[in-house]
Amino acid sequence: MSRDIDVLVLGGAGVDTIVYVPELPLPYADSYMIDSGIRARAGQTGDFVALGLSALGLRTHHLDLLGDDPEGELVRALHREKGIPLTAIPQPAGTKRAVNLVSPDGRRLSLYDSSRGHPDDRLPEATVRALAEASRHAHVSITQPCEHALPVLREAGVSISTDLHNWDGVNPYHESFAYAADVVFLSTTALSDPERTMRRIVDRGRAEVVVAMAGAEGAYLLADDELTRVPALAPPSPVVDSNGAGDAFAAAFLFGWLNREPPQRCARYGAVAGAHACTVPATVADAIGRDELLARVAVSEAGTTARQ
Repeated sequence: MSRDIDVLVLGGAGVDTIVYVPELPLPYADSYMIDSGIRARAGQTGDFVALGLSALGLRTHHLDLLGDDPEGELVRALHREKGIPLTAIPQPAGTKRAVNLVSPDGRRLSLYDSSRGHPDDRLPEATVRALAEASRHAHVSITQPCEHALPVLREAGVSISTDLHNWDGVNPYHESFAYAADVVFLSTTALSDPERTMRRIVDRGRAEVVVAMAGAEGAYLLADDELTRVPALAPPSPVVDSNGAGDAFAAAFLFGWLNREPPQRCARYGAVAGAHACTVPATVADAIGRDELLARVAVSEAGTTARQ
């Protein structure tokens, strides 16, 4: 069987409106003047993972529901510009949207419009199957239609990754994604005991690797039953926005994992890419390239060796 796609990305296409605010939390006021402007741009989690994978040279295809609206055209235009194939399934409710409030230190608060979907939304099974059978791997966003695609992906024989984002370890909605994936990413934001949640994912599911990202504190990596701490790396320039850092981490980690690199090295790829993403304004769709990633990883490894 021909596998012409390295990674099939399911879900997570949409448009964010970026607002740079003077601080977070934002104190109540009747109004604020936003001198930097308020901008809408394509790029939610699936878009950013697809962008990161493609920038690293992986053949990437994105599949999701999109509306016939200006926001949907922004998403289509981004994929055309970056040369990322996109299969867009019509979504009568419109393209997914969010508002991101970004503070001067790069922290983000996201407001998601949950009205752009219906409980019976589905990605067509025949389309999912055909694309999966042409793919090596599938990265699945935790949007509702993608849950129903998980059995089809398994039947097609692709490995699966997912990002649970700020799962609290309790909400049952995330469990089908957590336990179906071979590689699981999540944030430590809502976890009181990250290791316990990570080990439960492995014990109850099929994950080979679990990565819990902790922002400026680095990440936790669970692989081969061993939990290790992945240190954060200093960004190459000032931090302006943390939006998309987790997606960049996931894309770079998968770049290493699909090339059969050891999990620790994959995590270093992720740390470098995540640090790079923090230096890119949210209004710009950009991702670290393969040569730059490898060069920065080599420098960081040399520094680690010198300190030992």
